Amino acid sequence: MIRNRWTRCTNRATAMILVALAGCQAQQKADRFEEQKSTDELVAQTIDRLKTADSGLEEFFDTARGYAVFPTVGKAAWIVGGAHGSGLVFERGQRIGHSTLTQLSVGVQFGGQAYSEVIFFADETMLADFKRGQFELGAQASAVAITLGASADADYDNGIAIFTLPKGGLLLDLSVGGQKFTFDSDEGSAAP
Repeated sequence: MIRNRWTRCTNRATAMILVALAGCQAQQKADRFEEQKSTDELVAQTIDRLKTADSGLEEFFDTARGYAVFPTVGKAAWIVGGAHGSGLVFERGQRIGHSTLTQLSVGVQFGGQAYSEVIFFADETMLADFKRGQFELGAQASAVAITLGASADADYDNGIAIFTLPKGGLLLDLSVGGQKFTFDSDEGSAAP
């Protein structure tokens, strides 16, 4: 009886580790491919893809105090999930730094996916919070999946608006988890 439980537990743990490793390996392959292009190029292409998918985002890019663009966020999960991505941060259309996104989640979830994410900051206060380098979005923060016209009804919630655009993969996700961000300033850079 105890041996059967132990076997089931170790089998589950092994399966979770294998899924996590597969997700990490897939993300590393994607990272190597994307390193061939500069981050500036990837961000510019991502912004173009976002605007093409929903032209209403143009208003957010034009009026936001700032925004962070993550060209690729890779997520893998088997009950416990994780996500990671790197991107650039802009203030009034000018690049001001780099950022990383990290997420840990727990719940009913299985699979892997990649998506692009943009976070708009409505005012200086929210952007300043982000630039401190320890910004977090709680589990209650919700993102709008970009489809044609999705931004028409979207608005800022507590000073931020979040949009995602799927790139590929399949993930069943009924989990709870928040995102954490870092910020590193790079004075004098130009916008894409």
